[in-house]
Amino acid sequence: MATFDSLPSGVTPRPVKTTSGDNYLALSAMTFTQQYLPEVYEKEVERFGKRTVSGFLRMVGAEMPMASDRIVWSEQGRLHTAFEGITVDVDGTTDAITLASTAEKDVIPVGATVVISANNKEVKGRVSAKHASNATITVTPYGADDFTALGSTNPTNAKMFIYGSEFKKGSSDVGLSVEPVVTTFENKPIILRDKYSVDGSDVAQIGWIEVTSENGASGYLWYMKAESEARLRFEDQIEMAMIEAENNKQANDSFDGLAYDAGFHGTEGLFQAIEERGIVYSGTDFDGAGGLSQFDDLLAELDKQGSIEENMLFLDRQKSLEIDNMLAAQNAYGAGGTSYGVFDNSEDMALNLGFSGFRRGSYDFYKTDWKYLNDSTTRGLVGGIEGVLVPAGTSSVYDEILGQNISRPFLHIRYRANEAEDRRMKSWVTGSVGGNYTSDADVMNVHFLSERALCVQAANNFVLLK
Repeated sequence: MATFDSLPSGVTPRPVKTTSGDNYLALSAMTFTQQYLPEVYEKEVERFGKRTVSGFLRMVGAEMPMASDRIVWSEQGRLHTAFEGITVDVDGTTDAITLASTAEKDVIPVGATVVISANNKEVKGRVSAKHASNATITVTPYGADDFTALGSTNPTNAKMFIYGSEFKKGSSDVGLSVEPVVTTFENKPIILRDKYSVDGSDVAQIGWIEVTSENGASGYLWYMKAESEARLRFEDQIEMAMIEAENNKQANDSFDGLAYDAGFHGTEGLFQAIEERGIVYSGTDFDGAGGLSQFDDLLAELDKQGSIEENMLFLDRQKSLEIDNMLAAQNAYGAGGTSYGVFDNSEDMALNLGFSGFRRGSYDFYKTDWKYLNDSTTRGLVGGIEGVLVPAGTSSVYDEILGQNISRPFLHIRYRANEAEDRRMKSWVTGSVGGNYTSDADVMNVHFLSERALCVQAANNFVLLK
């Protein structure tokens, strides 16, 4: 039985074990024990809600195995040829058109009829000659207007496209054989790794806690709870790497500190693919006075590309609210009122100002918040990206592993795998704890590995909102 040389003031021992206000030893007064144990809640409080940020790629894409170090695919070029930055040497009835390169001249046949535009004015004409020594063609105008109608002397930033051709009776050896332009793209996988480690002594001290996993299932875990969080964190990083990754295309001789010089070539992520091959929108907000007009500017860019009807918008909170405000403004009834019925907003219900989808022009848009852009420990910390527009389309390609043509989403992931090794999401245990005896270390190491790459096909139909 414990004895004391002196007791704290106000504390009186009792001859029997009974609880009262004057025989309670506060933890601050007597540190060797604590008479009243605290009430402990077994279940964790989910104060940050759903903490994982993964799920975006699973929602909009697919995952397929591959066996090689490189992924190569080709995409169709434009069917029609257009020219920008041309110079028109105006002399009245017969005008010299200087193109950007001789390669452009090689795809224009003599006899082609063209539209030439500059200063918001246009003139139509026929290609009457091509000069062998430079990138110059001669165009004879149609109609009463000659090329002085373009509004300036020798415009240097004119535009032109071919709309047809015209030849005389009995003509021969006409036209031009133009090979289709096929653009080839490639990407390579990267290897992602992480591990969780726990020593043998901590394993021996078992502690249970009730937890709820990110998919909603609940149960009890002991020391391996930390391992489960390490796994969730790694799964998040697998997806974030496919979104944020950068590839180094070549060494930089003027700067030796690049990862490329150390053998780390990276991979092309979603943001980089859209930056280089897609549409980047950095205009004004959508919820201002001209919000709908600004959004229509975006539609005009989509019209120039594949015009894919269904598109998904993954947005941060600010951009999502901007679109809500833009749509709500179109639903106004009277002077600042709200129309009832169109969106089932009856007078007796709470007003719903959130929109999950809408149609504008010939396009359908489905809108959702993207946690990755809002979370304060990921992209929400630094900002810069307000959302992405992903087309809901597929492409038909030949799969060498399956040996057949299959349809794939424009956005999909390839991971390394074959009959003997699957590196989609691989984990293994090393050490001498928990029944594993692979080394003399008194630890248990849980290793995680994935090798994968993202394929962004038809990136010209994707939009990055900045």
